[in-house]
Order: sequence, then structure tokens, then C-alpha cells
Amino acid sequence: MQQLSNEQRIAQLIARFNEQSGRAVTELPSWHFCDNEQDANECALLVLNGVKQATTPSLYWFKANNETLPEVGDLAIFTNWQGQPLGIIETVSVTITAFNQISADYAALEGEGDKSLEYWQHVHWDYYQRELAGTGYQCHPEMPLVCEQFRLVFKESE
Repeated sequence: MQQLSNEQRIAQLIARFNEQSGRAVTELPSWHFCDNEQDANECALLVLNGVKQATTPSLYWFKANNETLPEVGDLAIFTNWQGQPLGIIETVSVTITAFNQISADYAALEGEGDKSLEYWQHVHWDYYQRELAGTGYQCHPEMPLVCEQFRLVFKESE
């Protein structure tokens, strides 16, 4: 039996989503969380289990990569590190917040580690250092972050 490519899996996921939701989506952006395999796959599982409900790249990353900011109502496919589609999320809230103004409640929505603000600050500071390397932007306590809250609207297995 021939293995499906990730592109074929994505097309099938969109078709099943359309069938279930009554929508007529033709294509969606797809991406994985984080910048390494272990964290990407762990975060994807947290989303599938309803634990992770937010993601927070820096505004500088969007500027450095000429990417459009997410908007409420946006749909996106999240994948594992290998690019296999796992589900579809819908953006429910987008705010710009300084690193040093992230709340404990928001950190808990990210669902990672022990869900504490201290854990969030530690792992995200390290992540932003890597994310901004070579961009001309630098980490600082007031750096603007794009706080995107989302909800899981479709699982690959459905």
C-alpha cells in the first residue's frame, strides 16, 4: 500500500473538514508549533487533547519574515514536526502584549510544562532568543508578542 504524501493528507483533511462543517475551504496554511521536533510534537498533542489553546510568536518574527498577523476567524492546519496534518484550529483572539505583561492565566492557556507563568517565561525567553537570531531584532522585556488564542475545530481522526 502506497504511503500518502503530506500534501495528499492535507487535501483529505480539508475535504473531511468541509464535509463535516458544511464549509467550502479549498486551501489552508499548515505549520507546526515550535522550532524543534520534541516540542513541536508535544505541543501538537496538547492541542489534540484540548490543553494548549494559545500560541505566542514575537511580533518581530512576523516583521522579519514579512508574515501577515493572524486574525479572528482564521483557520490553519497544525502538523507534527514531520508535516503530517493533525487538525484544524480557528483563531478566536489576537492581542499584542509585551513579554513582561503576559499573565499567569494566559501562560496557562499555552498549556505547556506545569502551565505556570515562570515556566512560560523561561521556555519562551529561550525560544525568542532562537527565533530572533539573525533577524536584527533582540529580545527585551518589553518586546511585543502576538498572543493568538485558538480553538480546535477538527481532528485528523474525525
